[in-house]
Amino acid sequence: MSVPNESLSDQGRAACQPSGSDPSALGVPLGGQSHVRGETTADLEHVTIPRMFRRAVSRHGPKDALVFCETGERKSYHDFDRDIDALASGLLALGLQKGDRVGIWSPNRYEWVLIQFATARIGAILVNVNPAYRIGELEFALNKVGCKALVLAPSFKSSDYLSMIMELAPELESCEPGQLNAARLPALGSVIVTGADPGPGAFTFDEVRDLGGPAQQRRLHAIDDSLSPDDAINIQFTSGTTGAPKGATLSHHNIVNNARFVTDRIRLTEADRLCIPVPLYHCFGMVMGVLGAVSKGAAMVFPGEAFEPRATLQALSGERCTAVYGVPTMFVSMLQELEGESLDLESLRTGIMAGAPCPMEVMEQISTRMNLREVTICYGMTETSPVSFQSLVD
Repeated sequence: MSVPNESLSDQGRAACQPSGSDPSALGVPLGGQSHVRGETTADLEHVTIPRMFRRAVSRHGPKDALVFCETGERKSYHDFDRDIDALASGLLALGLQKGDRVGIWSPNRYEWVLIQFATARIGAILVNVNPAYRIGELEFALNKVGCKALVLAPSFKSSDYLSMIMELAPELESCEPGQLNAARLPALGSVIVTGADPGPGAFTFDEVRDLGGPAQQRRLHAIDDSLSPDDAINIQFTSGTTGAPKGATLSHHNIVNNARFVTDRIRLTEADRLCIPVPLYHCFGMVMGVLGAVSKGAAMVFPGEAFEPRATLQALSGERCTAVYGVPTMFVSMLQELEGESLDLESLRTGIMAGAPCPMEVMEQISTRMNLREVTICYGMTETSPVSFQSLVD
């Protein structure tokens, strides 16, 4: 990968190397060079997401895997594993199989993370749909990749997802669940709603979890042998600022290793509790957050469906989080919320700030006021799984 030398400021270069180190040995661009060569000694792990997850379950089964503060849901790695297998069996019972595209259109909820691992379990390709999409964007995304199933929340903030999917596929009114044949969404066969009332023509999420039986459970074991780390497993749409969004296709190998290296850099371990207020539909939440935590056996803490500074601070304090992710504006909002507040953030030590230029003043403030002495800065793109550059904690 080539980057202009001027895109790495002196401050950025200094942040990416320990004091006293030889810049040339680290591949830092010097003397007008136009590219950076990173360290090549670290081993890439050639495994699938299900195999990485089962390793975490075998090592950390009784420990917290997920905490959703807003709903009070708390799952151990053992609990999470059982729920994944149940949902994966249900997806097989729907007729979904390896290579099929399954969309997820939802804010940060337990169902989002479940479908992430259940699709990986059967080799289906998860398609992340931005919760802010309107009807035209949703139609484009689903048709671009040929989604066979769509999991959606009933609504989020001012968006009524059920009304939008009914407008796109009015055929839902008269079809049986799983038998959709929509003129505007020709590939879509199943709509799955994460609520008690899915409306006509759709399954509830719980119904799908209950569809699987012994036959599907046996198939899960056979599917394991058919999965390759080089298989496509996720499609994420980039911003599309100069046109329609572009779908970036990522493999198990891509995102497993990016998740590992990012959390290696922040020294995450099984003893850590990682707060994830960033959205799951983006690589920041799904790869760096969820897969990164699973790669280490750490606990994941989700303050709410979307970022809210007070809820995030309460989660950090109440769950004794040791790490947190966010973009600069999120950290600024938390710092403002801390004015006049007395919250115990002594457990915090590390995290990641990314997504926009990170002002030095903000870095200094979160170090002193939030105890984030080892926070790092990342740069990357969705297409690179996503991180290409990350500062050191030293």
